[in-house]
Amino acid sequence: MSAEAVAEAEYFSKDFEWETLRQEIEDNPSYQYHLLPFTYTTPSQQQEIQVSEDSKAWKRFHLRHSTGKFFKERRYLLKEFPELVSCKEFSKVLEVGCGNGSSVIPILRGNQDIIVYACDCSSETLERAKEIVHSTNIFAVQNRFHPFFCDFAFTGFPKWLVCDSCVESFSLKQQEYSSDVKEGGVADKSGSYLSRECGCCIGGVDFVSLIFTLSAVPQKKMSSAIMECFSVLKPGGLLLFRDYDVLMTFRAL
Repeated sequence: MSAEAVAEAEYFSKDFEWETLRQEIEDNPSYQYHLLPFTYTTPSQQQEIQVSEDSKAWKRFHLRHSTGKFFKERRYLLKEFPELVSCKEFSKVLEVGCGNGSSVIPILRGNQDIIVYACDCSSETLERAKEIVHSTNIFAVQNRFHPFFCDFAFTGFPKWLVCDSCVESFSLKQQEYSSDVKEGGVADKSGSYLSRECGCCIGGVDFVSLIFTLSAVPQKKMSSAIMECFSVLKPGGLLLFRDYDVLMTFRAL
């Protein structure tokens, strides 16, 4: 293995300062509720408590690391997901659980024509992400970075991402796309399979990225959370997934 490859692998394995994180979790009493005995609650009560506790925990976490030094810029993303570079002009990415923008920055920097919509369940974190991203020298960042608040696993994504009319249109186009794939055809690169931005929504996105996000979603919500991500993808769009020991790309058919 070359010295460059070794360096990249080392950087790739250090998304987090593990010893620092372990020590903070052990020393912070605010995480003790994870260790308490389970008590039964009704589904509605359980969801309300879960949303509250999860949001508060992430808010506290990001406030403690408000300098942005805890999460490093994930410069390896474009090598792992080259589709983010080779995609058509003005492709749209939805970065879910954007944190302080450590995944957003390399995407915007690596492709000057791409547009990134980024959401997080902490409004404080989104403000910090805006500060960090806007402080860079990235080309036209003010017009290409659009952060918004959303706890997608519990509330779903807002309709302005993709409206019901576009979802119905997607269903028809998905059938056409699947048919072409089975017959060995190639999707029209001009974008005929993809909806265009309309007055009620942006027409869906070409990519959804889940970078160390799904592991923060309650296990019972994971399936519905993934389906929610697919629901905003245009036909033929990609779900880019990176989590502990897992790196995958899924295509919306």
